Amino acid sequence: MTNFDFALLTLLCLLLPLENSTTATKMMASLVKPGIFRHLMCRNNMYPRSGVLRFPVSDDHVFWSAPYADYCPPVYTAPHIGGQVWADPPLPSEAFYPQWNQLDGQVNRESFHGAYEVKDGLPLNPIGRTGLSGRGSLGRWGPNHAADPIVTRWKRDAEGAIVANSTTGKNIIQMVAIQRSDNKLWAIPGGMVDPGENVSVTLKREFTEEALNFTDKANMVEKFFREGGVHVYSGYVDDFRNTDNAWMETTALNFHDEDGKQVGQLELMAGDDATNVRWTDVDSQLKLHANHADIVREVVILRNAHW
Repeated sequence: MTNFDFALLTLLCLLLPLENSTTATKMMASLVKPGIFRHLMCRNNMYPRSGVLRFPVSDDHVFWSAPYADYCPPVYTAPHIGGQVWADPPLPSEAFYPQWNQLDGQVNRESFHGAYEVKDGLPLNPIGRTGLSGRGSLGRWGPNHAADPIVTRWKRDAEGAIVANSTTGKNIIQMVAIQRSDNKLWAIPGGMVDPGENVSVTLKREFTEEALNFTDKANMVEKFFREGGVHVYSGYVDDFRNTDNAWMETTALNFHDEDGKQVGQLELMAGDDATNVRWTDVDSQLKLHANHADIVREVVILRNAHW
């Protein structure tokens, strides 16, 4: 996005009537996030844990508004999805009628990026084409909501003093990162929001299951998360599992241990779907699953830390 585009969208937010300003704000939020509006992870590759190759989609053909007469993506839903209690039934179906773009019973089918289009009875990915139809390995048609707790502390030396970067002079922040078992990439230790579940419950549960794998410090962890995190991002995730009809969205909060005397002192232990877990220095070279690095950068800005 050019500076002119950004300025134009900002002006749009100011000039639109009040009832339309939310739409403009969502438009801007969805476009200015780096790494999420061109499908870097979920395009032009083999779908994970399958032999299904995505249909080629160039940068110019990502958006649905761009004509692509030859677009013919394969349809794929992972076999293990069928019959799972946490998954939607297949579509089309004579017995399953999802309520798109709203709370459908206990299932949240709203997108952070506004109303998505429904075509031929199937929701369309709001960011654009991925080269694959169906659900892939995702449980829900449309948005699949997750929650990501970004747990941080300041990097300290042997004497306990905060370590600053010698070039920028800014303090180095560390985050808890888990290594995913599916693609071996490092990531924020998050997980799916259960139907009807409060996001705060998901954040605490996923961090405990994936990064601690024990409960003897449950009271400390409970207090740490109860004191509240700072919201840093809600929106689309450029996840390698996304398809044209099912995609990941997340709510990310930063829980910061300022003095390092709470969770910053706990021994990390990988559990659940994690292969490994560690405190990781955060900087511009950090490589993470999907567009997690872009989300973490919001924390760096928030804490005025080294990048």
